[in-house]
Amino acid sequence: MENSRRYEAGAKVMEELFSKEVRTGMGEIKKISPDLWNMIVSFGFGDLYARKTLSLAQREIITLTTLITQGAFEQLRVHLQAALNTGLSKEEIIELIIHCAGYVGFPKAVQAMGIAGEIFKEN
Repeated sequence: MENSRRYEAGAKVMEELFSKEVRTGMGEIKKISPDLWNMIVSFGFGDLYARKTLSLAQREIITLTTLITQGAFEQLRVHLQAALNTGLSKEEIIELIIHCAGYVGFPKAVQAMGIAGEIFKEN
């Protein structure tokens, strides 16, 4: 896919996943590094998320799991909201975090659950 089409596809997926407020916040990266922003939109969301085999909800399950594994809790906040936007239920997200405890340990799972609780309250 050519670069402009990749970017357009990525921007479209981001609109489905994230609120305008979140997208605006994410766009701050563009002011610092337009190149990194282009990579995020074109590759991260255009090349990866826009693929057809997995649903956006399935992709968010993968993303949540990897973010918990890495301890990338600021990114986790954004993707918990995106997961809800794709139709994942609170119960499914809770179960995902519980399942992660066996692989990543209780400290990361407990922190992830706390963040999820905050996101659930906001919704």
